Amino acid sequence: MAQFSYKARKRSGETVSGLIEVNDRSAALAQIDRMGLFPVAVEAAKGGVAVTPGKAGVSISLTKFLPPALREIALRPRQPSMQELATFTQQFANLLKAGMPLTTALNSMAYLGSKGIPTEVSKQLRQDVTEGRSLSDAMAKQPVVFADMYVNMVRAGEQSGSLQDVLRRLAEHYERFAEVRSRVQSALIYPVIVMLVGFGMVIVFIVFILPTFLSLFTGMNAQLPLSTQLLIGISDFLRNPLYLLTMALVGVAGSIVYIRFRASEVGRRVLDRWKLKLPIFGKVMRLYLFGQFARTLGTLMQNGVSVLTALKITEQVLPNVVLKEAIAKTREAVTDGKTLAQPLARSQVFPQLMIDLIRIGEETGDVPGALRNVAETYENDLNITLRVMMNLIEPVMIIGIALVVVFLLMSVLQAMFMITSSIGESFGRR
Repeated sequence: MAQFSYKARKRSGETVSGLIEVNDRSAALAQIDRMGLFPVAVEAAKGGVAVTPGKAGVSISLTKFLPPALREIALRPRQPSMQELATFTQQFANLLKAGMPLTTALNSMAYLGSKGIPTEVSKQLRQDVTEGRSLSDAMAKQPVVFADMYVNMVRAGEQSGSLQDVLRRLAEHYERFAEVRSRVQSALIYPVIVMLVGFGMVIVFIVFILPTFLSLFTGMNAQLPLSTQLLIGISDFLRNPLYLLTMALVGVAGSIVYIRFRASEVGRRVLDRWKLKLPIFGKVMRLYLFGQFARTLGTLMQNGVSVLTALKITEQVLPNVVLKEAIAKTREAVTDGKTLAQPLARSQVFPQLMIDLIRIGEETGDVPGALRNVAETYENDLNITLRVMMNLIEPVMIIGIALVVVFLLMSVLQAMFMITSSIGESFGRR
């Protein structure tokens, strides 16, 4: 196929330009017409590079100079974030809702430039659909971008003839999760940043400012308070390259041991179980995971995905091994003909409130609606918990930093008062 750059007008009179890939110029004109545009100028792209009519275009790619293995890695699409996937899905749904045929909508998506989704992804989808594949099969060929959940929901939408509605629900699903994850990250990042800044200021004071005062104290050969002696020991330790190198080596060794332990099956299970039992952060983690489980499973079932497939996809989506194992056992029990609530209760991982709501949904025949209520309940609880946690963390951090500052000041002032008193007593004896 050849590439053609075009300039055209919308029905509103707005001028647009872009690049299309077709067999010849007549096919390019037909494609522009199907897009609902009036062609003004259509020219062959020079050397396969997009050239907007009236402007010269230059495109230099450095990837062709890389070895084949590195080139493959460099050209491989990265996994988009939930927000980027939500934006892409919403744009795609809007194009289909406007009446565009599937191939035309995919062609437009290639030039909309959704953040995080390479244009090559939409081009490949359009090519696969043009060759006769279904959209879900085309998306399944790109697992880095489209996860199993996305593909299965699109497949269910194709089979039921409600692809637009499914894409809209997918966009809402990813948008909701992006919002929840952003709140959790913001709540956790803030105290970490404050602690790092406070710790850095203390280190700067001990390493660069404190030695000036300590040189005065040590030169007088006076008996210093215990707190001052402790501070001198900390300052000497932090300024000794050998000690710092030892600490760095211990830190590297500890990190390697942790990474290897985390990569093992036993390590993942131990750490994930420990995360769920933490006093405050454990509650945040549980609420987030329970909401993610209910939201994902409910969205899949609402869009026509079978219970077993929905459970399998949800198991893959959740990041916690403990919940993965509980869902796997639930899937085995459901295969044997049991209800969903009964095996979930037997796992002793999921809370009783969730199980009771799912059981009510099974009795009324609306399990997806029950799961949606569960998700909203835990997401609301998560917001409240994050708000309370932030209100508690702020004063705790302020008090902690204040205590450290008071300790530093008192250590210096006590030494100064003791030295001053000893000098006064020596003058008095004379």
